[in-house]
Amino acid sequence: MRFISPKSLFLPLLTLLGLGALVSGLGTQCSAPVTSGTAAPSAPFWMEQIQHQGTAPFNSNPSGYQVFRNVKNFGAKGDGVTDDTAAINAAISSGNRCGNGCGESTVSPAVVYFPQGTYLVSSPIISYYYTQLIGDAKHMPTLVASPSFQGIAVIDADPGWYVNQNNFYHSIRNFKIDVSRMPTSASATGIHWQVSQATSLINIVFQMSTAAGNAHQGIWMENGSGGFMGDLVFNGGKFGMWVGNQQFTVRNITVNNANTAVYGLWNWGWTFQGVTINNCQVGFDLATGSTTQANQGVGGEAIIDAVVTNTPIFVRNSQPSNGALDGSLVLNNIKLNNVPTAVGVANGQVVLAGGTTTINSWAQGNVYTGTNPSGRFVQSNIGAINKASNLLDSAGRIFGKGHPQYANYAPDQFISVKSQGAKGDGETDDTAAIQAVLNNYSGCKIIFFDAGVYVVSNTITIPAGTQIVGEAWSTILGTGNTFFDYNNPVPVVRAGNAGSQGVLEITDMIFSTRGPTAGAVVLQWNVHDPSGQQGAAGTWDTHIILGGKAGTNLQASNCPTSGSGGNNCFAAFLALHLTPSSSAYLEGLWVWTADHDLDQGPQLNIYTGRGIMSESHGPVWLIGTASEHNIIYEYYLVNAQNHYLGLIQTETPYFQPNPVPPAPFIPNSAYKDPSIGPGAAWALTVSNSQNILVFGAGLYSFFQDYNQDCLNTFNCQQQIVNVDTASSIGIYSLSTVASQYQISVNGQGIVPNSANRNGFAQTVTAWTPS
Repeated sequence: MRFISPKSLFLPLLTLLGLGALVSGLGTQCSAPVTSGTAAPSAPFWMEQIQHQGTAPFNSNPSGYQVFRNVKNFGAKGDGVTDDTAAINAAISSGNRCGNGCGESTVSPAVVYFPQGTYLVSSPIISYYYTQLIGDAKHMPTLVASPSFQGIAVIDADPGWYVNQNNFYHSIRNFKIDVSRMPTSASATGIHWQVSQATSLINIVFQMSTAAGNAHQGIWMENGSGGFMGDLVFNGGKFGMWVGNQQFTVRNITVNNANTAVYGLWNWGWTFQGVTINNCQVGFDLATGSTTQANQGVGGEAIIDAVVTNTPIFVRNSQPSNGALDGSLVLNNIKLNNVPTAVGVANGQVVLAGGTTTINSWAQGNVYTGTNPSGRFVQSNIGAINKASNLLDSAGRIFGKGHPQYANYAPDQFISVKSQGAKGDGETDDTAAIQAVLNNYSGCKIIFFDAGVYVVSNTITIPAGTQIVGEAWSTILGTGNTFFDYNNPVPVVRAGNAGSQGVLEITDMIFSTRGPTAGAVVLQWNVHDPSGQQGAAGTWDTHIILGGKAGTNLQASNCPTSGSGGNNCFAAFLALHLTPSSSAYLEGLWVWTADHDLDQGPQLNIYTGRGIMSESHGPVWLIGTASEHNIIYEYYLVNAQNHYLGLIQTETPYFQPNPVPPAPFIPNSAYKDPSIGPGAAWALTVSNSQNILVFGAGLYSFFQDYNQDCLNTFNCQQQIVNVDTASSIGIYSLSTVASQYQISVNGQGIVPNSANRNGFAQTVTAWTPS
């Protein structure tokens, strides 16, 4: 994302340790499926012991650049006594990486690994661009701030070096972060997290002071455009989280004994899924802004599946709404135990009384139905939010599954694609080598893609039963004549054969193309999870990135904004296709057709025909996903069933309406292309689809042919969301930017943005067909 905004648990043990049943078939070299880890309890995490052969092919020194770094090899002791700050920062920065003055770069990725131990730090650990900070998932290391700690946070993802809306590619996982030794009066902070897409916080415990009046906080975030975080625990502090960011998805957090669990300064829309709050004074403390851009507050907060105990106020707004939209709020399945005020105002006003009760579906904001263009402002219960039963866990909550890490597995239960002959050098055709590894070992070995760029010239088929682990976002790059013709689209990667069933897990990978590749279906998803194993087929911290980086031939130098790159600038026919018999759990997925060049800098014109298409009958969970800058649509559900989407985020291509879609592509009836939106891509279009729940959406249109004057008139495109009357769907907490109509039915604009101005964005609190 390039636009500048107006304001500058703990992972469940079974997820970490167990896989369950895997396969409908095994690789030819397999005698038995891998269903459990064999590592001794005292053994380190497999990542510490496995052979590391990762490379950065487009680095200026590819043979000498080190991707994997163990902080102890750089002098860190982890003894809780030695100051390890300098050693840890040396491990992160070594190799002329993208730090101060760099801005953005994809050519120096790094995994920085922390073995078991207690690491004392006296100033911030700086997370450089394109960095994964990973602790031992079996024996989580502790980062301890010394009593004399100086700096913004124990981990700082942006010390002023990066444009916050472009601060991509950061992941932090498997840590305990302890600031409790610092003075209670200090603004002691665990993580400063001013980040954008392709970022994640996973499996982290924050330990803060529990003394009355302390000023500690777990996460501090003042800006950005994220993003996903999940499986986090906050103990103590003034704030568990203090956050301001355009949009974010948060799944499975627990806050214990904080003054305020979550303080929200500003946003356009956030979704919280699975929240536990114990013994706090306030659950969510939300700053109210105004309906104009002059004072942006919390524009949209959507909270689903929360349990709140012994907390006087669940949600508190800083100002009353005074009977009109001024910050939208949607609550669903909120269980209160001794919570006197469910929703209140800082002046003491009680909007919704609490107690020991369950809030089914409640909203504050503008609610619409069907083809009625007139909404009504409510602060009240709304109609039940419908959810397909196969989207729910055994407790009746939206299902969630943490990032698989295979913590209890031994190194010999993995197999490296480089050890089996793949090069990952960005030049060699690795098609045969990769397919051989998958054919031979899927189901009995976890397939490890050492860091690198793996060029393929034909479709790679990943059998059901496969687990794939990347390293610093290992990349599969489709290129060549097979993917050239948009009249004959071909998958680059096929996840399962049609009709297949089994576990299929992909983590820390990127799927991409080297243009021109107008006929590439970058990822075709066919596999369905086995009966009784929800979310067994999915991706985590895995992205589809098209152009805008070294090695893609889709960069600013050959695809400038003038459009002179022509046919050489086709990136893909379709980014992601969920086929009818598939199911999918997709968490933290970013589908990005580049609007600017991460390695060369300028904006660029490249073309992907379609973003995410789902024909799946479900269940499908799209949790913390985004799809940006695709020509015809960003998200398209057609004949789909049983989907949960929360939060989804889009941007319309900056060059539209020049050309007017579907140009430079042509419609393709085999892919059921929808009717074209007037002059711009659909952010979301839904046709003949049932049991669809959208719980949080940020859908943005910032430009017309690279000009932003349209923002002043709130009309950068005419329509942005389309639903047909054959579909059953509920849309909640929808924030759009500069689309004349926010919701259309059968292609006719219904809900005008003029009625829903809400700071910089425009927000529909709820829309249902009836």
